[in-house]
Amino acid sequence: MFRRLKTYQLVADLSVALVFLLIAWPLEAVMSTGAFGVEYGFGSEGHTVFGLLVAGLFSAALALRRLSPGLALGIAWIGALVQMGLGRPPSFSDVAICAVLYATAAYGSRLVYWSGFASAIVGALVITVYLFAGPVFAGGGLSWETLPLALVLLVAAAFALGLSWTVGALVRTAVRARENREAQQRAEAETVAEQERVRIARDMHDVVAHSLAVVIAQADGARYAAAADPAVATDALATISATARSALADVRLLLGQLRHRQGDGPQPTIADLEELYAQVRAAGVQLRVDVDPAPRHGTAEGTSAEGEPAAAVQLAVYRILQEALTNALRHGAPGGPVDVRLAWLPDRVELDVRNPIVPGTQPGRFGHGLIGMRERAQLAGGRLDAADEFGAFTVRAHIPIGDLA
Repeated sequence: MFRRLKTYQLVADLSVALVFLLIAWPLEAVMSTGAFGVEYGFGSEGHTVFGLLVAGLFSAALALRRLSPGLALGIAWIGALVQMGLGRPPSFSDVAICAVLYATAAYGSRLVYWSGFASAIVGALVITVYLFAGPVFAGGGLSWETLPLALVLLVAAAFALGLSWTVGALVRTAVRARENREAQQRAEAETVAEQERVRIARDMHDVVAHSLAVVIAQADGARYAAAADPAVATDALATISATARSALADVRLLLGQLRHRQGDGPQPTIADLEELYAQVRAAGVQLRVDVDPAPRHGTAEGTSAEGEPAAAVQLAVYRILQEALTNALRHGAPGGPVDVRLAWLPDRVELDVRNPIVPGTQPGRFGHGLIGMRERAQLAGGRLDAADEFGAFTVRAHIPIGDLA
């Protein structure tokens, strides 16, 4: 029933109502002493008391118009009925009715909203009937001669009251539209933030999983070679150190993004593929790479200003290759070759990674790795398939370039 208002709003409404009362009360007393040539028969004390009553009711409605529009409308109706019951003419106090009708439309509930609309229509009719058929202003009452004037008064009253309500309704609509727009903007911002968190989590998974796979492979090799060939163990430890440092730097950048939501973070490109291949070969994997045709150059749509494929395409290719090679390290048959084929066609990139598997294993159950690769391909507008083909696990991706992307 009561709306939550800020302190300055309550102070402002009470101040306006107090000023209104100080102006309306003396005017009510003046109107009571013979307005329209009519003497009411009250003494001076009666004029003061009844003038204060009417002015006080309308001032109270004015003070409560934003705090409780429904209550303010009820008090305004009580003030109007008291005014008519005392046979008093229209006065300055009636101006508060317009403010109350505005508030019912702008701030009221659905019930109060339509109650204000009905009050504007009924109020115009009541004013017309009262002024032309009331006990004080009867003056011949309503007749065919006074009917045109009564209709004019009805239209004027309905226009004044309806205008107040309509302005409030327009303000209500504008406020609702702004709130909806702000809610939509917040939802869009939350969606973008969530997508960014998902991207960062995927990058974190790719970086950590690949680096740990290389570290584990190197550590196992160093452990077996330590006694026979210390130089090999030393090289393996150097590779472990370099891989761990690189992974730590990437993780720090990703954590910085999560904390500050700033910075570009690690964004690998096809230029970093050779380093990726070198890390895998250093882990003791026989890696065979075939790139045919090579990445195109030019100014076609889907390429950068330098003619290279778009950054999103390069990132997708790198991350898919990184995850596929990581899976080959972790789940592939020991000592088996890993074949990588890249074809940078005019309209798409075709990527195949093939490695032998240990008989009896289920290569499709690699945790979130396959899910992440498939999501990356789909985000780039392509598709990814992974399956066991004749004893080898094959990851095959198609990523569009240009219009298809």
